Amino acid sequence: LAHWLGGLPRGDAGVSWVSGAPVMPQVGTALSVSLTLMLGAFAVTVLVTGLVCARTVLLGSRRRLRQDRAGTTAAVLASLPKFLLASVLATVCGVWWGWFPSSGWEGPQSMVLPSLALGIPSGAMLGGMLDQALPAAFHEPWARTAYAVGLPSGHIGRGALRRTLPGLLPQLLPTVVALVGGAVAVEKIFNIPGLGRLALESAVAQDLPVLQTATLALALLGVAAGILIRALRHALLGRPLRDGALPALHRPPLTVPRSLRWGTAACALLLLTLVTAGLLRDPLQVDTAARLLSPSGEHPLGTDALGRDLLARLGHGALRTAWVALVVTAVSAVTGLLLGMAPRASAGPTEVVSTLPAVLAGLLIAGVTGPSVWGAACAVCVVGWSPYAAQTAALLEQERASGHIAASVALGAGRLHLLRRHLLPSVVPALLRNALLRLPTTVLVLASLGFLGLGEQPPTPEWGRLLSENQPYAELAPWTVLGPAAALVVLSVLAVTGSVLGRGKGE
Repeated sequence: LAHWLGGLPRGDAGVSWVSGAPVMPQVGTALSVSLTLMLGAFAVTVLVTGLVCARTVLLGSRRRLRQDRAGTTAAVLASLPKFLLASVLATVCGVWWGWFPSSGWEGPQSMVLPSLALGIPSGAMLGGMLDQALPAAFHEPWARTAYAVGLPSGHIGRGALRRTLPGLLPQLLPTVVALVGGAVAVEKIFNIPGLGRLALESAVAQDLPVLQTATLALALLGVAAGILIRALRHALLGRPLRDGALPALHRPPLTVPRSLRWGTAACALLLLTLVTAGLLRDPLQVDTAARLLSPSGEHPLGTDALGRDLLARLGHGALRTAWVALVVTAVSAVTGLLLGMAPRASAGPTEVVSTLPAVLAGLLIAGVTGPSVWGAACAVCVVGWSPYAAQTAALLEQERASGHIAASVALGAGRLHLLRRHLLPSVVPALLRNALLRLPTTVLVLASLGFLGLGEQPPTPEWGRLLSENQPYAELAPWTVLGPAAALVVLSVLAVTGSVLGRGKGE
C-alpha cells in the first residue's frame, strides 16, 4: 500500500496483477466513460424531475393548489429496477426497433438507452421529494404577496423552486454522482467499460492495484461533487442563511382526496391477496416439464425456468423481503439522521461513501462473515446512510438559520429543547418520505448482492432474487419478471400513499 501511495504523485498506480498492464490508463479510460454516461443520466434525471413536479409548480404559482398529492407516479417510476428497465430498453429500442445500439460504447448514440435506464428512476425519486416540498414554499407570505400584486406565475414558480432546491441539492450527490460507481448492472447489460464495472471485476479477481485506484477515483469524485453542491446551495440561499433570517418551511393544510384513500386500500388489499394466495402453494417444487409456462388457472403468474410456481415464490418471499428492506432502511435512516446532526464531522465521509457501490462493501463483508442475507443487509447499511445524512445536514442548516430559532435562543431555550421542539420536527417528515421512496431501491440493491452470491442464497424465495434470476428470460417469458416488478411497484405506492394519509391535514 505504501509503495502504491508513493507512486500516485508521479501518476504511477502500478500494474494490474491480472493483465500486467499499467493501472492508470485503465482507470482513466473507464472514468471518462462513466463521467460521460453520468452527464447523460443527469440530463434525463433533470427532465424527469421537472415533469414529475410540473403540475405542482403550475397550480401553486396560480394559487390553485388545494389537494395533497401522494406522488404515485414518482413512486412507480422510482421503484422500476434499473437492470430490468435496461433490459427492456435494450431489447425493444435496440434489438426490435433498431433505434439505438443495444450494446457497446461507440459514440453519443450509445448513451441514450443506458442514460434512460439510469435517469428515469433517479429523476422520479428526486422529483417526488421536490414535489412534496413545493407546497410549503407556495404557502409562504412572499408567494401570496407576489400573487396579490399581480406578478407573473413564472416568477412565483421560479421563486418557489429557488426556495426548495437547496434542501434537495444534497440528494444529487448520492443519487446522481453514485451513478458512476453504482451503475454496474446497467454497464454489464449494455457492455459499457465504465468505472463501476471495472471496480467490481477487479474486486472479484482480487486485482488490488486496479481496485485501489478505482476506489480512490470514486472518492475524489465524491469530494469534488460535494464541494460544488455546497457552493451552489449557499449561492441559492444567499444572505438569509448567513444572517440567520431564513424562514422555516411548513406544509400548508391541504386536503387528502378520497381517491387517495381508495387507492391505498386497493394496494393493500391486492398485496395481501397475492401474499395469502402464494403462501398456500409450494415455492420449492421443481417441475422441469412446466418451465416458463404462461399465466393460467393452475399457475396465475406463470412458472420460472425451473418450473416453480411464481405466485408461490412471490408470496413466500414477501415477508422476508419487506422485513429485511424495512430494517435496512430504518437503520440507514437513523444512522444518517444522527451523523447529519454533526455536519462538520460527517461531510467528508458522506461525500466519499455516496460514490461507493454497495457491491464493494458486500464483497468485504462476505469475505469476513461469508455470504448471507444479513451480511448483505450490513453492506447496504454501510453505504446506505449517506443520502439521509446529506439531507439531514442541509435541512438542519436551513432550520438553524430561521428567525424562530433565534427567538427561542433569546428566550433561553437550551439545545435539548431546540432539538426536540424545533429541529427534529422539521427534519423527520422529509427524511421519512425520502426513506419510503428509497424502499424499493433497497430491495433491488439487496437483490443485486444476492445475484452475485453475496446475499440471499437460492432456492430461498425473495423478490429481488426473483427479478435477478428471471431477468435473462425477460424477452422469452416476460411474465417471469412482471409479477415481482408489479409487487415492488405496489409496495412502493402503498408506502408513499400511506405516509400521505398519516400526514393528514398537514405537518
